[in-house]
Amino acid sequence: MKQLKTGMVLRPARRAHGGVHVTYNKNTAELPAVRIPTPERVTIAMRQHIGAPCVPLVKRGDHVTVGQKIGDSDKFVCSPVHASISGTVVSIDDLEFPGGIRTQGVTIESDGEMTMCPDIQPPKINTYEDALKAARESGLVGLGGAGFPTHIKLDIRDKDVDTLIINAAECEPYITVDYRECIDNNRDILYGVHELKEIFGFRRIIIAAEDNKPLAFQALSDIADTHGSVSLMRLKSRYPQGAEKVLIYTVTGRKVPPGRLPADVGCVVMNVTSVGLFSRYLHTGKPLVSRSLTVDGDAITEPKNVRAPIGTRIRDIVDFCGGYKSTPYKLLMGGPMMGSALYTDDLPIIKNNNAILAFAHDPSKIKKTRACIRCGRCVQACPMNLMPTKIENLTQTGDAAALRACGADICMECGSCAYACPSGRPLVQSMRLAKNIIREAGARNE
Repeated sequence: MKQLKTGMVLRPARRAHGGVHVTYNKNTAELPAVRIPTPERVTIAMRQHIGAPCVPLVKRGDHVTVGQKIGDSDKFVCSPVHASISGTVVSIDDLEFPGGIRTQGVTIESDGEMTMCPDIQPPKINTYEDALKAARESGLVGLGGAGFPTHIKLDIRDKDVDTLIINAAECEPYITVDYRECIDNNRDILYGVHELKEIFGFRRIIIAAEDNKPLAFQALSDIADTHGSVSLMRLKSRYPQGAEKVLIYTVTGRKVPPGRLPADVGCVVMNVTSVGLFSRYLHTGKPLVSRSLTVDGDAITEPKNVRAPIGTRIRDIVDFCGGYKSTPYKLLMGGPMMGSALYTDDLPIIKNNNAILAFAHDPSKIKKTRACIRCGRCVQACPMNLMPTKIENLTQTGDAAALRACGADICMECGSCAYACPSGRPLVQSMRLAKNIIREAGARNE
């Protein structure tokens, strides 16, 4: 990669295939996150990450404090969950999230005190194992995507990893919390970059941000100036620029093979907000109990960036933003490209929930589905070089071997194909169905 004259800004190594130009609608970009009042109650889901769900460590009637661990598991891929308010456990019930995901939820009724757990203190880091333990105890998962546990991502002892990529692209429309993190908490990011380099020995760190975020870019440039091994990369604004595999290829030119992890090609990718939170945990010992998220859409009275305790009901967050100014036609958890449509606003927010979007009928109207016209736009848009229409046809036959051969299981469900399709084909839904067919076939053969 060639350096520019500034000595710290890098040109992208490659341009990834596919992607689409979307209307970004970053309406809340100039609004710092506002902390909402302590909710009367929260419901902490026991599954807020990829991997095994937690098992409740509390029972009904128990009194808990902020930061107290209330759920954990001895499974390898698991991250603990903590109480986000102080109060009394009033119930442990089943929750159902979009996509049919079922899990237990611990409901805590606030005592109005927000008393901190007395066991909270900064972790002592003397060894590599201490650092991994701290990352796990923080409850940190990827805050910009699927929620992969951070302590597993950072366990690179047996791999030749040389590069840490800090993802500040935030390419989804509407969402601006990473942008505000860069501007409002760049000192935490600075400390986090330094600590990650010292603890895990990354030989180079690249902070990647899209070129439509000039103020964030300026704030991040101060970090790059401070550390000689830290560089800043200006990316072209194109969705899904921030997707992990796309970002790795754009930044380094390396391709992550199907079924492999970024560490297998010498990279670790962390969301910029995750870096800031990890830094704060190392200094305070306070785990992940709250997060910032964007509340926007034309059905929201006062769009804002808010800071809310994990487990706060979506309805309470919307009420803090003035409520609905019109009955929402569609309510989303996450962005409009990869977010999940909600059937109720009684659900609680979880760790990797970076936005709540509510749209009236017109802006979110679904295209009328028509026959495929074989224009090839979905193929051009797919960042993984797949053929979405072929996969859609194969889902009708249920041929798992053919679907696997077409690469359906490597789809990241970014939605670029559906966005580009003039016929309104439900291509993302077909991709999800195809992956289910492959998984079920694999389970039958075990």
